[in-house]
Amino acid sequence: MKNTADHFEKNRKAWNKKTDIHIHSEFYDNENFIKGKSSLKHIETKLLGDINGKSILHLQCHFGQDTISLARAGAEVTGVDFSDNAVRKAEELSEATKTSAEFICSGIYELKQKLDRKFDIVYTSYGVIGWLPDLGKWAEIISHFLKPEGKFVMVEFHQMLWMFDDDFKYFKYDYFNKGEIEETVKGTYADRKAAISYEFVNWNHSLSEVINNLIKNGLTINSFEEYDYSVYDCFNNAEEFEPGKFRVKDIKISIPMMFSLTAGKI
Repeated sequence: MKNTADHFEKNRKAWNKKTDIHIHSEFYDNENFIKGKSSLKHIETKLLGDINGKSILHLQCHFGQDTISLARAGAEVTGVDFSDNAVRKAEELSEATKTSAEFICSGIYELKQKLDRKFDIVYTSYGVIGWLPDLGKWAEIISHFLKPEGKFVMVEFHQMLWMFDDDFKYFKYDYFNKGEIEETVKGTYADRKAAISYEFVNWNHSLSEVINNLIKNGLTINSFEEYDYSVYDCFNNAEEFEPGKFRVKDIKISIPMMFSLTAGKI
């Protein structure tokens, strides 16, 4: 087994490549975002509630659209990502939008070495936990950075999706965490025809692994919901059945595609 640091370095290089594609993609619509469009979806907006004046730590923020959207809504936001390229782009985007969001280049597990403050809210969303091998460490970091009475808000793609092959024809991967999954791919979810290829490493995590690690680290689960659609058109063979809601067209039964969770720290 390779050292985890090697896995993270491989993933960092992959995200550095993808960021260059994503920043100019129709998927992220950066032109309209700069003009004022929010990147936040209805699910997280409802779960976050009124964030005016709140301090928010945004984990795994990519190139910062959600972080900046939170700042535009009146929050004091710090975004964190391990991709140095993404953080540079986030800082440029913050300047272009005239927002005061702060960005830190750091892996989640190393964040205590670079940040020394507590937050009202810790927020994370969409395609994040699969890049982390140990959710115990992840949950401990969340608990550490939350103030007493603080709130954790999470929206994530459902583990059910990560069991399928890329075209949703058959089950290919374990539901439970059986160790690293190493692959080489071309293109990216934001532009499937992009002329890039890269290696990456993922880990699958069951819902019980997510929930129990949060509980073990002092958080109380306040809400948990599952959704039979995706708010992003980022999967092969997907179709929009309602504005902003997507399902895999070849799957005729209802399956969970996302989940949301909120938790409090006593």
